[in-house]
Formats: sequence, structure tokens, C-alpha cells
Amino acid sequence: MADRLFTFKEAREALISGAASAVDIARRALAAIERENSALNAFVALDAKRALLDAAHVDALIAAGASPGPLAGMPIGIKDLIDVAGLPTKAGSPSRAGAPAAATDAPVVARLRAAGAIILGKTHTVEYAFGGWGTNETTGAPLNPRDRAHPRAPGGSSSGSGVAVAAGLVPAALGSDTGGSVRLPASFCGCVGLKTTIGLVDIAGAIPLAPMFDTIGPLTNNVADAAALLAVMAPAQDERSPGWSDRLAAIARGAVGQVDGLRVAVIGNAGVPLHADTARVFAETRARLTKLGAHLEEILLPETLAALSAPLGEILAAEAYRLNGRFAENQSMRMDSAVRSRTLAGRDITAHRFNAILEHRQTVKRAFALIFDRFDALLTPTTPFPAPLLSDYDEATSPALFTRFVNYLDLAALSLPMGATENGLPIGMQVVVPGLREPRALEVGAALEADRGALALA
Repeated sequence: MADRLFTFKEAREALISGAASAVDIARRALAAIERENSALNAFVALDAKRALLDAAHVDALIAAGASPGPLAGMPIGIKDLIDVAGLPTKAGSPSRAGAPAAATDAPVVARLRAAGAIILGKTHTVEYAFGGWGTNETTGAPLNPRDRAHPRAPGGSSSGSGVAVAAGLVPAALGSDTGGSVRLPASFCGCVGLKTTIGLVDIAGAIPLAPMFDTIGPLTNNVADAAALLAVMAPAQDERSPGWSDRLAAIARGAVGQVDGLRVAVIGNAGVPLHADTARVFAETRARLTKLGAHLEEILLPETLAALSAPLGEILAAEAYRLNGRFAENQSMRMDSAVRSRTLAGRDITAHRFNAILEHRQTVKRAFALIFDRFDALLTPTTPFPAPLLSDYDEATSPALFTRFVNYLDLAALSLPMGATENGLPIGMQVVVPGLREPRALEVGAALEADRGALALA
């Protein structure tokens, strides 16, 4: 077995064959973090003692012939917005520097542990999850592992989770997504990120940004692992979505999704200019789907995606000010300047404006429901461009132009790397589906992943 693990399959095979124990796997992951985290800044806290004890418990279950769970021995990182028993939840903010250790796991973490996963520790986040580039002035930015010589944006706000997975420190990590915060690091770092339907995964025990839009989802190195995690993180939805559990199980086993006959829409007036390489990979991905038997059709929206989802930014600001405005108002308190600015922008959003946005949201949701009467999925790039240099991007802008509408309209979406620039920077594509149709997005992703083959990433 290699000195680190990139996928659940590798870990499972090592356990089944006896090539490694769960304790071996946990130690190798911890050693990789110890070796590289000073440069990558992906993890902010570890609980090695608990991780090794949990791994030893998995080994004992296996030795006794008992089932150790579907995620047995899998090392996982948790975004430092989500409670892990025994570790403080600091949300990337000096305002929580004295936070006590969490007394209990968040429900989603408890579900992972019950399935045999080994929780290693907490990963970096943008302060209070309010930012898409992945930077944090007060606690430092994780280093995008795809270009270690030239610091690039890792994507946020689940920056540490994306970096940890892409660098091979862990095969999977949890992030949260309120406007793109799982999919943006997935796109910039070259891994798979799943934005789940609002309410599907329990968000109790997670520090909120905007509770009505907050979701929790996995970041992994392949679609199968994302399906395996979702099957554990979320209650089965077979009553509302027949076949939900069986479809997730098939994808988790490595089955290639069938897209023959699938109806896929492509938005013709997104209103977002694309980097040349992103445009190329987008065209290649459309061609792959057509070759696989999907029917693609270009559609026009009443307004561009950027305009359609712009009101989400106002709600995020208003909610951030409601929850954290006292910190932003206190100029003596250290706070990331961009996060402070975004938070203070919510101070003057009136109740009238807030309610008008919610009415607009319902109108647009009805329009998109009609689109999904005709189509099974939408295909877009995840970001308009590959990861920019930290010296080149504008913090006053957002990379979430293709992701925010998914949150605003309560849809689900999968981001997966489908190509790269000449120098190996990953380019992500996004498969968008109606809420509670995650298996469909994962099936499309699995088909694209299989057709794409291995990527030459930096």
C-alpha cells in the first residue's frame, strides 16, 4: 500500500487483503499531515489519540468477525465549522479563539463515526465561511496543492478540506456550502464536491452563515467516494425518491452511471465570460455527454445567472450581520477585512428588501421547476476560470457566479474535474439537478469520470 491513501477503495482493499490495518491507515494519514501541513495549512487541529483509538476499535471488530461499518477505517477531515467532540470549533475566527472543546459530535460527524470512519481533525475555513476564494487574513490561507511554487487561491470557504483531499492527506473531508463553498475548492483544487439539498444532511452542530441556505457535503477524489459518504451522511430517501439507496450503493461500488437518453440543458445566456481553457473543457464535456447518449439542448433564461442569483449575496450579508455583526462592528477585534466588509454590508438591508428577495426566489424557483420538467440536469462550468494566483484575484469580486444559483433555488449539484490547463491546473464542471436528486448527479458524474479517464494534474 502507498504511504498515503487517495480513495476509499484503496483503503478498503488494504483492509480486506490484510495489507494494512485501520490503525496503519490512520497512522499513515497522520504522518502525511505531520509532514506536509506546515506548508499546506490544510488542518487547524488534530485528535490523533482519539483517531488511533477509533481505528483500533475497527480492527477489533474485523478480528471478531463483526461488521465494522461501510466507512470502516476511512480517515476523514472535518471543516472547522462543524463540531467534533473534544476539539474547539473556531470557524476560522479570532473571535472564537477561546472557544471550549465541543462536548459532542455534530449529528453528521456522529453518523460518520458510527459507520466506522476515523475522524482525524479539523480543516481550515474562511472566517465564518463568508468567502469564496479560500483566503483568511487572520489565520492564513491554505496552499492550493496544484501549484506549490506559485500560491493560488484554494477556493472557499471549505478551503482546508479541498486542499487536504487534493493533496492526498485524507481520502475525504466534509465542507459546508451556502453559495458554493464545497464546489469552489473542488474546482480550484481538482477534486469532487457535492452540494446537497437543503435539509437533506443535518446541519445541527455547525456554526451557521445563513441557516436557510446552509448545507453540508463531502469532498473526495472520485464520485464513488462521494456517493459512499452521502449514503451515510443522509437518511435514506427511498419513499420520496424510489431506488435512492440502491443507486447510491451502486455508484459507491464503482458502477458507471447510465446517461443514455438523459436530457441535459446548457444555459446559453449565463452572462459569465469563460477562461479559454474553461471554455474548451466545457465544450469537451458537452461532447462527452453527447457521445454517451445524452440529449443536450441550449436554453435561454429570462435573466443571466449572475443577475438571477445576485440577491443571494444580499441575504448572506444580512444573515452574516445578524449572526456576527457585533464582531464586525468592533474595530478593535481582529477580523478578515474582506469578511468584515461583507458582513457590514448586511447592516442596511431592510426587512422590506429581505422579503422582496424571498418573493423573487419563489418566482425563480417556479421557473426552474418548469425547466426541470423538460430536462433531467443542467451542465455548467463550476468556476469561470482555473485557480488564480493569490496576487491576482480581486477579493471584492466572487468566483461563485456559476454556483450561487444552485443554493438560491434549493437545487443539488456535483462538481468534478473534467480537464486541465497546459500547466496542470484543474478545471471543474458542474452537474445541477433538482433537490433530492443527488443520485442522478452522481450517476452523470460517474459516467463522465469513467469516460474522462485519469487527468494529468499538477
